[in-house]
Amino acid sequence: MNILGISAFYHDSAACLVRDGEIIAAAQQERFSRKKHDPRFPKDAAEYCLQEGNISVNQLDHVAFYDKPFLTFERLLLTYITIAPKGLLSWLEAMPLWLGKKLHTPKVLKRELGYDGDILFTEHHEAHAASAFYPSPFGEAAILTIDGVGEWATACYGYGKGNELTLLRELHFPDSLGLLYSAFTYFAGFKVNSGEYKLMGLAPYGTPRYKDLILSELVDVKEDGSVRLDLAYFDFLGGLKMTNGKFAKLFGGPARKPETEITQREMDIAASIQAATEEIVLKMTNHVYKETKQKNLCLAGGVALNCVANGKVLREGPFENIWIQPAAGDAGGALGAALSVWYRFLDNRRSLSNNKDSQKGSYLGPSFTNNSIKEFLDSNGYPYTFMTDEEKPKIIAQQIAEGKIVGYFSGRMEFGPRALGARSILGDARSEETQTTMNLKIKYRESFRPFAPTVLEEKESEYFAIDTPSPYMLLVADVKKERCFPKKTPDDAELMIRLKEKRSDIPAITHLDYSARLQTVNKNTKPDYHAIISEFEKLTNCAVIVNTSFNVRGEPIVCTPQDAYKCFMRTEMDVLVLENCILYKGRQPEWEEGKEWRRDLILD
Repeated sequence: MNILGISAFYHDSAACLVRDGEIIAAAQQERFSRKKHDPRFPKDAAEYCLQEGNISVNQLDHVAFYDKPFLTFERLLLTYITIAPKGLLSWLEAMPLWLGKKLHTPKVLKRELGYDGDILFTEHHEAHAASAFYPSPFGEAAILTIDGVGEWATACYGYGKGNELTLLRELHFPDSLGLLYSAFTYFAGFKVNSGEYKLMGLAPYGTPRYKDLILSELVDVKEDGSVRLDLAYFDFLGGLKMTNGKFAKLFGGPARKPETEITQREMDIAASIQAATEEIVLKMTNHVYKETKQKNLCLAGGVALNCVANGKVLREGPFENIWIQPAAGDAGGALGAALSVWYRFLDNRRSLSNNKDSQKGSYLGPSFTNNSIKEFLDSNGYPYTFMTDEEKPKIIAQQIAEGKIVGYFSGRMEFGPRALGARSILGDARSEETQTTMNLKIKYRESFRPFAPTVLEEKESEYFAIDTPSPYMLLVADVKKERCFPKKTPDDAELMIRLKEKRSDIPAITHLDYSARLQTVNKNTKPDYHAIISEFEKLTNCAVIVNTSFNVRGEPIVCTPQDAYKCFMRTEMDVLVLENCILYKGRQPEWEEGKEWRRDLILD
């Protein structure tokens, strides 16, 4: 039985194919359209899923949508009625899309897919919960979902057992931890729904001196973790902004304008909202533990991408084990909708596999054969060398050990926002220059942004203070103390001075607070990537490399060999690996677009 899950029309639209309970394929539309966070119907992603499953649309048994549009419209309508006449501009901006598309979701889906059957709908947080529990390795678990808002719900908890999903309580709009965090994202000068991870990355540079102010003035936090926002400080109900003048007055001035200098105020604001978020999430998880009495916890929703909070829940929370959906945001709703139909609607039995999750490493996107890659390179006259499977990890490891920055394209593309060694840019974690080089010459992004390490799963505890695998880069752990160097620069030193201080023997991935957002790689899940790091360890006695997503600022992660080559030539990457083909920058024909494109990107 084939079930296609769809998430669309808000942000990060995606499609997923589930066959007899097995996840066959999943991908975000942005990877095909090249428009970051593309909210449009995921036509290309859906076509890919059908192609990967080797079926036509006529062979689909069910199509499931991750949200109930009429409930969301009810929320919008009642909100506008409550605050009228304020919010007129926001109303006029939203209504054409609702009247033209969102209220006609079944018709739109049928037309876009060419599908004649019925469309099934899950509620938004039901889809999040299903995406968290059903692929997890747990037979029983508590479930917690936290995001901005879906229909009316902003957070939800319950538990799963076998194929049953029981949702107990919800927190409702406008009281939302996700919207609170997004308000600070906006105030710090970053884009809502895409810049939250920048705020998280900025937090260690500040001190949480506004935390008590946030918890006393902006949000009332109950002992169970439920929140109540003071709406006098926010403008998201009917305005086109997240915060207002009263909010700005509370924090000593207006919101930072995008692309302007980041001051100590923004650093302290980031540290403060991060600390408040961690406290709230811990209260939520403690309450869920008391209510469900489960030892395992599954997480999803956009807030579950806050890997610093996740790490704190793992270390300080009451649960023995946690599992986080790699595509925790709206994209994962497509997966959750399809799985919810298979297990809840059709009441199929759920089986587990040796304490392993069924997410397949989240390598669920397209792959490309060596023949198709060679045809692309040959037809364009791009020089390359073909490596055997035995040569490949040794050659790549040697390049990284020599300080080269390597674009790595191998196997099926990742589903979710993190690059996990299929569409990654790799570098030497031992080098003090790697972070600056990658940020300024490869990614063209803010210099403070940290990079993540990939470590061999079996060597994880030699480098990081954690003994739980982190295959999806969704946990933060401290670098082992014996690898760290004492801090020399004062806390009030300029950002760039603090940034350049060498903090450990793996400085490229050690954040200002001696932490790292790590990925562990398992030999069976991603053998080619594991082999590269193993060869790198033989050369350097270090089992850690830098891994960042294969893209530049403002663009989605690359999907095709064409995307990868274009990104390679537009940046100052040294080496490109396309499956078994290796390309060296110095041997490539001149890329005329490069310099002008980089200048436009920086200005943007």
